[in-house]
Amino acid sequence: MPVKVSVIIPVYNPGTYIEDCIDSLLRQSLPPDEYEVIFVDDGSTDGTPARLDALAAEESRVSVIHQENSGWSGKPRNVGIAAARGEYVMFVDNDDHLGHEALERMYDYGVANGADVVVGKMAGRGRAVPVELFRRNRPRASVANAPLIDSLTPHKMFRREFLDRIGLRFPEGRRRLEDHVFVAEAFLRADNVSVLSDYVCYYHVRRDDSSNAGFQRFDPVGYFENLREALDVVERYTEPGPLRDGLYRRWLRVEMVERLRGRRFLAQPDDFRRGLFEEIHHVAKERFGPGVAAGLQPTQQVVAALIAADRYDDVVAFAEWEAGVALSAEPARVAWADGTLRIEFAAEFTAGGTPLLFPGGAAPAPLDGAPLDVAEAIAWVCADSFARFGTATADLLLRERSTAAQYFQPVELTREIMPAGDDGTRTRLVLRASATVDPAAAAGGEPLRGGLWDAHARVRLGGWTKECRVGPGPRKARAAASAGVVADRVVLPYWTDRHGYLSLDVDRAGKRLGLDRLSPDDTVVSGGRLSAPVPLHVPGETAVLLRFTSPDASVDAPGTLSPAGEGALLEAALPVADLGGATWRTTLCPAPDAAEPRFLPLPLSLSGDGRSVGVVRTPRPGTVRRLVRGARRMLAVALGRKSDRGRAGKA
Repeated sequence: MPVKVSVIIPVYNPGTYIEDCIDSLLRQSLPPDEYEVIFVDDGSTDGTPARLDALAAEESRVSVIHQENSGWSGKPRNVGIAAARGEYVMFVDNDDHLGHEALERMYDYGVANGADVVVGKMAGRGRAVPVELFRRNRPRASVANAPLIDSLTPHKMFRREFLDRIGLRFPEGRRRLEDHVFVAEAFLRADNVSVLSDYVCYYHVRRDDSSNAGFQRFDPVGYFENLREALDVVERYTEPGPLRDGLYRRWLRVEMVERLRGRRFLAQPDDFRRGLFEEIHHVAKERFGPGVAAGLQPTQQVVAALIAADRYDDVVAFAEWEAGVALSAEPARVAWADGTLRIEFAAEFTAGGTPLLFPGGAAPAPLDGAPLDVAEAIAWVCADSFARFGTATADLLLRERSTAAQYFQPVELTREIMPAGDDGTRTRLVLRASATVDPAAAAGGEPLRGGLWDAHARVRLGGWTKECRVGPGPRKARAAASAGVVADRVVLPYWTDRHGYLSLDVDRAGKRLGLDRLSPDDTVVSGGRLSAPVPLHVPGETAVLLRFTSPDASVDAPGTLSPAGEGALLEAALPVADLGGATWRTTLCPAPDAAEPRFLPLPLSLSGDGRSVGVVRTPRPGTVRRLVRGARRMLAVALGRKSDRGRAGKA
């Protein structure tokens, strides 16, 4: 079979972090004879070379190339390209890993759309990844119609013939941003770029020791000298005008302005901050015309203006103010409706823990030059944010806790301007969002996987794009909805114990489901049929399975859950003849057709004689727990009194 994809992994002293990478490469859904894995060992001094050689001896699709240390990833990747036999090449870092269907999905998507470059959705565990780029699939993307420029890491799939045709290779040597130079040129010269957003293909992982290359402090002089080379690529393949300004804006925004904002900037030592500012000032003054900064968001425009005016102290002061600006998302309602979960929340920015206030009135004039002082800059940002409030957005993302994969959920949005203060000259800007979560399609059109999912609000307003967890809210709003049985999954909305944030438990919860609230007094057994109200939401009549267990046997009976009020009615025909001579404990399987069915205990026991069955009136679990706690308290008191008598006798 021809090789469809060659996966190239530059390797240098990854230690155990390479194991997840190896595992993900060997578990790909693409048939083993349709892809190859090329590890390029760049002079590792740990046990990695021997580990890779042993792997290659076991796996025919794996090969290893050893070379002297070159100082960075450019040369190992180029060596891998030269050895590759695949129609496409895919670059992976040795401490990251792929989704199990990544190669198959990306290859098929690239072929279907004639793509020279395929960008697969990314997730970051402790690392930032592009978000807006992956809001939807983009079969025909370019730097002009999609935010491709937000993703300049090389962890993509490139058509090998395309790379050879344009002669594109990575800059080599010990240097930074070699991936920016490579990817920027690929984007600008590709006939088509396809963005696959409905499946997480690539997982960026931050090491526990933060030793990833991207987290190391850098030399500002060398860093921005390398950055100029990426700008040269844009200049070479674009004409002066809005497109070039928009592409340049990415480097001004991400590599310059954002490095000088808020806590990120203030956390650095002052000498490093000053050196960083000086190099950024030189590049901005040398390379960027007024059209580049003009397209930034308000807060970014302020920092860019202060950079251009060479005002370091004011940049620090503005960062100190921004460090106190945060996002809050207060939940209002969480409820099921027809098999979907409705999550309502109110989001707004805060400063120092209180709502951030904005002046009402007309929009300020465009920022022409640097503000006179930081107070003026803050006032301008707040006024401009008020004027842009009509374009503010709020989203709900569900983020899988184990992998950091995240997905946008459909949202209905209203914007509210609330007067604040006695004179009415100040306002609060509140975004009220109502999100609909369909467990059967919430993960990019696919069902939610079993595990824990956290609800995150994402707001774009004025010059800020911020995220936060949904919650905590007032106690009355934190009575989460009951669990729902949807698409063979048991989905429980709940509030985290420590902070009261909203999360979803999918197919894991037991005690929190509320099934222990089912009372034997509400259970009716008559004529061989059982009926009982249970605190579960179902979208319609849902097939379930009851299992009755005695010390010596178990008996199953099919049943149904039907919508009834805020919960469901459980009904089942009992196998009366089989339920004799013992007490039978009851468990419920709410999704019997699931790949791994789960049986949940119900506080019900049945007893029969082979001709009839009745409910055994046993204490509810809550009652038992209260009795045990009471007995422990009485024992502790008794022991305490005995101890006191002993001490009195000795005295």
